[in-house]
Amino acid sequence: MQGRPEVGYTDAFEIICCDCGDHPDQDYSEVAAELQRIRGPYSIADSVAAYEKHMELHRQPARCQHRTMTDAG
Repeated sequence: MQGRPEVGYTDAFEIICCDCGDHPDQDYSEVAAELQRIRGPYSIADSVAAYEKHMELHRQPARCQHRTMTDAG
């Protein structure tokens, strides 16, 4: 998209969570199915709710799917 809106895509939003291993330079089709589910796409109203729900998972370490090297202890 190179920063330009395209027909049919201007009302869709994605959540890209680098903490979960996603990367903004990767296309939707290049990421794992789990990351695609996190990404969406979402409408503007749904994207806010989905983002808040996803961030809540990161605030609850026992429920979070990813671990860092320091967590492996």
